Amino acid sequence: MHATVDKVADPRTDALIGEWLSLQEAADSLGIKPNRVRQLLSERKLLAVRRDGRPVVPAAFIRDGQVVKGLSGTLTLLADAGFDDEETLRWLFTADDTLPGTPVQALTENRGTEVRRRAQALAF
Repeated sequence: MHATVDKVADPRTDALIGEWLSLQEAADSLGIKPNRVRQLLSERKLLAVRRDGRPVVPAAFIRDGQVVKGLSGTLTLLADAGFDDEETLRWLFTADDTLPGTPVQALTENRGTEVRRRAQALAF
């Protein structure tokens, strides 16, 4: 959420992501207060968009009570490559046969180096 969550998830992105969490649900999953989730969003450690008028975070960004390892660095690389929030979400949730799977799946499987390598390549 670059500073505010003003981007609305388009139907294509919404379908790719599947499960969303409200900020309260994300806070509960992480064992923190919703204000801390807002801070993670403003620090670009998490990403949210509006869905049905409220900010939501992809559920896949949180595993075992933690933000998925490597997500923050990947979000930064994609932003540096000029991706907006919607493009970032589509990239993270679109299958890549060379990974295999989606970049977000690779991050959850601790294959972040490969994901970041691909994200860096997009910047050039």
